[in-house]
Amino acid sequence: MSTVTVTDESFDKDVLQAEKPVLVDFWAEWCGPCKQIAPALEQIAAELGEQVTVAKLNIEDSPTTPSRYGVRGIPTMMLFKGGQMASMKVGAMPKQKIVEWLNEAGI
Repeated sequence: MSTVTVTDESFDKDVLQAEKPVLVDFWAEWCGPCKQIAPALEQIAAELGEQVTVAKLNIEDSPTTPSRYGVRGIPTMMLFKGGQMASMKVGAMPKQKIVEWLNEAGI
């Protein structure tokens, strides 16, 4: 399984109404740290795809959702469970730290 793209229009259906937890990466094309963590997120999607969906939301293309959730800096990763934001991390981090964060959140 690979990462999925979500937009303002698809966020409710793809994230809030999802059956399993969703890790949303808020990113932009011009963001260097966002590009640094992209391969790690692809690997996590491939390895943990049964337990969690890894979604990417481009803040330039879909500005409404990031402002609704108070995204101030990118990359920002939010974990949604049962339609609610359960946990958030701001800034780039190595794959192992992302996996540890997901494990702490019960993924």
